[in-house]
Amino acid sequence: MTVQIRDVTLRDGLQLVGRPLPTERKVRLVRELLALGVEHVEVGSMARPDLVPTLADTLDVVAELSDEERDRAWVWVATPRHVERAAAAGVRRFQYCLSASDAHNRANVGRDAEASVAAFPDALAAAQAVGGTVQLCVATAFTCPFDGEVPIERVLSIVDDPRTDGAVDVVIADTLGQAHPGEVRRRIAETARLRPGLGLVFHGHDTWGNGVANALAAVEGGATVVDGALGGLGGCPFAPGASGNTATEDLVFGLRPSWATPEAFGELVRLGEEVTTTLAEPDRARSQAGARSGAHAFGWVVDD
Repeated sequence: MTVQIRDVTLRDGLQLVGRPLPTERKVRLVRELLALGVEHVEVGSMARPDLVPTLADTLDVVAELSDEERDRAWVWVATPRHVERAAAAGVRRFQYCLSASDAHNRANVGRDAEASVAAFPDALAAAQAVGGTVQLCVATAFTCPFDGEVPIERVLSIVDDPRTDGAVDVVIADTLGQAHPGEVRRRIAETARLRPGLGLVFHGHDTWGNGVANALAAVEGGATVVDGALGGLGGCPFAPGASGNTATEDLVFGLRPSWATPEAFGELVRLGEEVTTTLAEPDRARSQAGARSGAHAFGWVVDD
């Protein structure tokens, strides 16, 4: 099983926290994660700073990164204008997000899903003008906080819409963490069948305790990248009932990407503890508790 991890602490992970993480600490965290072996990071969002103030310094973070680091760093966008502004600041990896549910898309970005799909070609053109690439991210791909279950046909119609041609990856997001492994496997596999030439990313939350199980099911269905956040931080401010992302630590321990060693895992645990303490947030990573259990005969237990 070949799988890569994308850490989304600096975007989704910070959306609901009550205090900011300093810009210099964000830059250092990007470098620490990449040095450990994490393949990709989300470094922020072009969302309105008055709505998500903890992400207001996204472009300041990007400005501090090298070209090599930016090549592994993704920024959340939802409009062509977002792409233009981010591109001017040096961003080259864009995650264009829309919701399968119209109700959530209106709450999140102020328009229905059709308007977001219709704007995708312009967003793609703006990215390609600077040599950039775009992921198509489909949020609320399982359930919506306002409308309930989202039919799979709705998700697949967006994925298969010719106006989204040109995306390099499709991100299927369990925004509320209400999906179960069988349905995750099914929707990922159907997406892979429709768009066999694209990369597949699964973005999961652990609200109902299925985070790692859903990630494993996504990989079985064809996903090659899964998202997580240190300490299980995260959630959507426009999705009542959403809680933290699946913890990066738990994904690394459970999926064992190629770079995962007890030493690298231990550093992730320490980073998660540091970041959650700085933000005065609980560390929800289940593997953190195991790592600190004192069962020293097990090689993955963390000693300081």
